[in-house]
Amino acid sequence: MASAGAATAIDRSVVEQIVRQVALEYLGREKGRSAPVLTVHTSARHMHVCREDMDILFGPGSGLTVDRPLFQEGFFAAREMVTIIGPRSRIISNLRILGPFRKQSQVELAFTDAIMLGFDNLPIRISGDITGTPGAVIIGPKGVVELKQGVIRAGIHVHMNPSEAAYFGVKQGDRMKLRIGGLAGLTFNNVVTRIDPASRLNVHMDTDEANACGLHLTKEIELFK
Repeated sequence: MASAGAATAIDRSVVEQIVRQVALEYLGREKGRSAPVLTVHTSARHMHVCREDMDILFGPGSGLTVDRPLFQEGFFAAREMVTIIGPRSRIISNLRILGPFRKQSQVELAFTDAIMLGFDNLPIRISGDITGTPGAVIIGPKGVVELKQGVIRAGIHVHMNPSEAAYFGVKQGDRMKLRIGGLAGLTFNNVVTRIDPASRLNVHMDTDEANACGLHLTKEIELFK
């Protein structure tokens, strides 16, 4: 039996719930503030390139040319494209590069892309987490780069700013659920939260995921913890 003066332990989850509730009230959710607008986009296979690899693939001092801006400010689809060669010498040409430059080059594929290239068990990772992942040969107009690692299946994730994170009661790296309605409706259970002050509320899923749930056929979309 605990002594009369002993402090009562408070479950951590209770504390977190209280903190989130206070934050939500402060931001006005409980006072009628409208829910943030969610956009869901399909992310087709693509490559992110570092400065060093860009010099090899496209020539020293070459730059990325903006083809079209992406939803997140400062990011864009470039006109530059490369060819990737997989483990069994299978290729995908016209693999588009997304800008701006990254510290490390990486390739993001859907499951069917990975199978076509000969990757038997390509790991699902969040962009930038490439340690221990397979590599591939990348061919550009001026040279060839052999990536030792960096080929992944990009895990479904949601970008948001701190205010939106407080609205949903989540923190960096939390897993959320995304419900897609309609005749082919699905609920994705492992949507990784990525929080940045410059972000706009936006879920990225790959082409296989989008096709499976019939994303282009429905407006019934709900994001929740």
